[in-house]
Amino acid sequence: MTGQLAINGGVPVRSKPFPTISDVSGRWLGEEEKRLLMEVIDSGALNRNGGSKVELLENNWAEMMGVPYAQAVTSGTAALHTAVAALNLEPGDEVITTTITDMGTAIGILSCNLVPTFADVDPRTGNITAETIARQISPKTRAIIVVHLFGQAADLDPILALARRHNLKIIEDAAQAHMAQYKGHFVGTLGDLGCFSYQQSKQMTTGDGGMVITSDEQLAIRARLFADKAWPRGLPNLPRSHLFLGMNYRMTELQGAVGLAQAAKLAAIVARRRQTAGLLRRLVSEIPGLIPPYIIDGADPAWWIFSFTLDQSMLRVTPQQFVTAIKAEGLPFWLGYIPNPLFEYDVIRERKTFGSSGIPWTLPQARQGISYDRRHYPGTMQLINETLVTNWNEGMSEADAHDIARGLAKVAEYYAR
Repeated sequence: MTGQLAINGGVPVRSKPFPTISDVSGRWLGEEEKRLLMEVIDSGALNRNGGSKVELLENNWAEMMGVPYAQAVTSGTAALHTAVAALNLEPGDEVITTTITDMGTAIGILSCNLVPTFADVDPRTGNITAETIARQISPKTRAIIVVHLFGQAADLDPILALARRHNLKIIEDAAQAHMAQYKGHFVGTLGDLGCFSYQQSKQMTTGDGGMVITSDEQLAIRARLFADKAWPRGLPNLPRSHLFLGMNYRMTELQGAVGLAQAAKLAAIVARRRQTAGLLRRLVSEIPGLIPPYIIDGADPAWWIFSFTLDQSMLRVTPQQFVTAIKAEGLPFWLGYIPNPLFEYDVIRERKTFGSSGIPWTLPQARQGISYDRRHYPGTMQLINETLVTNWNEGMSEADAHDIARGLAKVAEYYAR
């Protein structure tokens, strides 16, 4: 690969936009969704109570995942809130999760008046590990939310063993990892509860929406109640009363209709992502100075984000300079996924939760003196400062993967020693 870099006045490798999750170029949406939506409109029943699409989506998703129970909700954030609430923990209890995730992972913890504590990540994958979780376990720890970041499974076997030793519940946040596998099992099925997001960017989408799955009947009942204001609709042998504090997280029939069509396509969507992202991973591995995405043993990613890092012993360039150069070549990459660790967002750093109370950290039941300092999270800071990422989608073709590789090779060659 030769040629002047675009940032220096050369011709970009790519001028045509890549397919994007933001519109139909990167989303497999079409006649199937339209037909099911029209069935809902024609029925006049847009609410799940009285409709059939949401319940059918729940049944289909449970069967697909190989679990007995699935509860549809309004978003991935709602799914995580529902899962945490299903555990019925005490205010001031602690839940361990990751530093690198969407805020939706922490909202459910805070909304249940629980204190989040954070495990560092393996910078190669962005996922927490049994080793980093173990450092955060305290007498107040009751649960762990394991995020399968970028569509790759966390290393679950040692995490599950650690949880069993300490009698901790596991919630899997599989919002970015539909049909990702760990040692032959779908992620979301190995913990006590699994959570999925159907937001616009995910492997399948209903615009917004989510699902909670479990194999535990009592957790399933409490999740169903929580998502419907704790009113025992359709649940026998329970009094007609709002049984505890719950939310209205009912998915609409319109979302359910789109979800049914999308779920039927999901295996093909993930297969397409694996085909094209796998090709790009191989091509990146052949470019001197670039380190392709690391995949743990036994994992089969679902490719929500494609990431790579630089071998800075071979390239005379910072990650930020490299990002600037490849963007100029028409490649839609950025640095670090999120700009800061989760605990540095104002809501957590400045305790902006319930008025000026500082709850849950200030609850008398909470462990005192909990603080978060980026200096204690070297893996997190390495990922934020050194990992280059781009969204992946089913619209990406093999030609797109080759164009990305050509642009990466052009810039890497320029900066090689």
